[in-house]
Amino acid sequence: MAHMPMEPEAFAEQVADLLRRMQPDYAIAMVGPRELLVNGRRLDLENLYRMVSNEPGRGTEIVEHFLDQLFTGDGLDMNEMPFDLIRSRVMPRIQPESIFEHLSRDLVAHIPFVNHTVVVFVTDLPQMTVSITTEQMVRWGVDADELDDVARENLRCYAPGLEFQVIESREGGKAVIVAEQDGYDAARLLLSGLYMKLAPQLGGDFYVATPARDMFVAMSIGPGEFVDRLRARVDDDYTRMPYPICRDLFYVTRDGVAGTIGKGIAA
Repeated sequence: MAHMPMEPEAFAEQVADLLRRMQPDYAIAMVGPRELLVNGRRLDLENLYRMVSNEPGRGTEIVEHFLDQLFTGDGLDMNEMPFDLIRSRVMPRIQPESIFEHLSRDLVAHIPFVNHTVVVFVTDLPQMTVSITTEQMVRWGVDADELDDVARENLRCYAPGLEFQVIESREGGKAVIVAEQDGYDAARLLLSGLYMKLAPQLGGDFYVATPARDMFVAMSIGPGEFVDRLRARVDDDYTRMPYPICRDLFYVTRDGVAGTIGKGIAA
């Protein structure tokens, strides 16, 4: 069969079926619309999905070649590679704590964050991202804090010319949108210079919404009608978009990022 299904979950299921035939000893499970869990490691299929979308008539051929290159070579088995070779590819992602319903918390390299989320770390390969495990951390002799520092610095350098779209609402509030669509939009909440860059646009402290991996919306903390309207949009995006993260707002100040779960939202 030359064609792959293009509905995200059906696509991931088909990729999983092909991989099971190629690697019958692997433990494979779906954990998201375009994510697989392979031998305890999360694999993001977004780039593979886009490759197939560009040439749907060669879908199965593209997937089989991709999986063959990834799993019969050194693509997944990076445990033996020294940290110096991986260092520049380490990137952060914000994930909901619910990922640990599918993964063992002790096996995933991560640090706790706010709003019931965690920061996990991935190796950014040319066609796929692969989660970093605690086993790799031990082998490299690095801890989670050091990995976090490296990942945030790589994120800062990943798109140094990052562009923000500023929108002023009818109620008088302002919003700033990042839409690079590179898999790290939500992760930009972790940028160390975020407050200094956006505070002048938003009048000081501000909120950030990251309902899904490819969504980042910063907004002024008032007026209340404006914030309520954007919160309703965030709820909708959280429900409908792939890779959901959090429907609650993050509160960004000069001192860092705080959660808003269980707290009132300023009007």
